[in-house]
Amino acid sequence: METIIVQLPGPAQCGGDDPGRPDLIHLGPGDIADFGRGTSGGAGVRIMLTDPGISRRAGQLEAAGDYWRLSNFSRRVSYVVENLEGAGEYLTVAPGRLGAPVPFEFSRVVLPALSGTAAFKVFAPQHAYLGEQAAPGGGELTVHPFALDPTSKYFLVLVALCEPRLRDPSDSALPGVGQIVERLRPLETCRDLTRSAVNYHIDYLAFAKLRLDLGEETATGADGGRTGAKRSRLASVALRFGLVREEHLSLLPSRAAGRLTPQEAGA
Repeated sequence: METIIVQLPGPAQCGGDDPGRPDLIHLGPGDIADFGRGTSGGAGVRIMLTDPGISRRAGQLEAAGDYWRLSNFSRRVSYVVENLEGAGEYLTVAPGRLGAPVPFEFSRVVLPALSGTAAFKVFAPQHAYLGEQAAPGGGELTVHPFALDPTSKYFLVLVALCEPRLRDPSDSALPGVGQIVERLRPLETCRDLTRSAVNYHIDYLAFAKLRLDLGEETATGADGGRTGAKRSRLASVALRFGLVREEHLSLLPSRAAGRLTPQEAGA
């Protein structure tokens, strides 16, 4: 079972203008991946950072259980791991620090570089959450197949996607990406939410959290292949298995909140 997913730096980012899927590395417990400039052509590292200010072998990721560790091979500079769901929360990994545990589910690793900074993203989709108290002597704990964090931004996107069907099960219409942006923007944590970010969260939900097998269903359709079948399957699975319920609607802003213009929703 994979522990972490690394999104390699490059032009094809999740939720970007390029409809292609980003390059990903999947790591299971005990797997490692070096990052840095590498030798000629990036050889010797799995995560290549091309800035000449980055060491050839700058550090290493190690998947461990339901989290991951970061080693900083630099002798001079610290690296920063940002919590992309934590409203500015981050941790610093000092020069020479080996195996620093990273508890964040949705992270960006940032290195100082000549061009400013170099970065790549790391997801830990198998984070464990306390469900119900296990009975003493009851054997091994059951691992929830859909470990969703209800305090995360991707969960807000999922609730907004499912909202019409939660309010009226006979309503088969699903909100588009722009409508989800408009619905969530009144929340303080979503003031800067964009269409690209919503597409990013939809991809993360579909491929990392719910692990949907969409086959060729997303190969066609508008909005870079991210609408239609993918959103429909997400809503269907979330509602069918009770991942999003009526009580979660309280996480959304009041429907009387100010509406955005089409230009704002598409920003």
